[in-house]
Amino acid sequence: MAEYTDIEKARTMSGLRLVLTPGVPGPWGEAAKGILHVKKLPYVQARQELGGENIPLKEWTAQTSAPVMIWNDERPRSVWVDQLYLAERLQPNPPLVPAEIDERILMFGYASEICGENGFGWSKRLMMIHEGIGASNESGRQLASYLSANYGYDATAAKVAPARIAGILKALGARLEQQQKRGSRFFVGGSLTALDIYWATFAALLEPLPDDLCPMPAAFRRVYTNVDPTIKAASAPILFEHRDFIYKNFLQLPLDF
Repeated sequence: MAEYTDIEKARTMSGLRLVLTPGVPGPWGEAAKGILHVKKLPYVQARQELGGENIPLKEWTAQTSAPVMIWNDERPRSVWVDQLYLAERLQPNPPLVPAEIDERILMFGYASEICGENGFGWSKRLMMIHEGIGASNESGRQLASYLSANYGYDATAAKVAPARIAGILKALGARLEQQQKRGSRFFVGGSLTALDIYWATFAALLEPLPDDLCPMPAAFRRVYTNVDPTIKAASAPILFEHRDFIYKNFLQLPLDF
């Protein structure tokens, strides 16, 4: 398992700190790690306790979730887009945000559908909470209760989440097909952007990488792996081919969390 520093110690440090949840390949956290890896930005990993009170983290960042990115004494950044722009400022090369405005609009639009509120990751988390609330084991119900309290839960939204996810997957698959016809292996333009990293890391919420590349706990692998038929029908092979291409050529394997 990766080495983590406790929050109190990390708070006294300078440089770049990244608060993560140990033992869990959370997609927002893995995306942040992937961005920093591509940019070769060194950082210290600080520990967030999943399901814990995380009082020191709340005192430092005014919230208890992960990931959070902190540079020196600047404000903590707990939102994916703020983390991306911080990384872009600290290390402009290679750029992960397109310079051309139309490409930039495309990238952030699709990225929001993956990472943003009511997007793919958000909707899958609602489904996980919905399943956990009715779990037969106490640990599953406790985790669902924690997630519900921190991220909100609405039964109606959870029930329509598969259709919402399916729509996003169809749009992402269509985009990759368009790009492939143009001779590009990437979502936008002809080179890697943050959108490619976001999809590669969030794809674990449907089909985690094999155990030799992503040795995650069996319980989380079961919860992450999609069994919903509506989502399955929208999960085109090109989406996972793209994930594999990005991990093989740009990200770190095996995953260490």
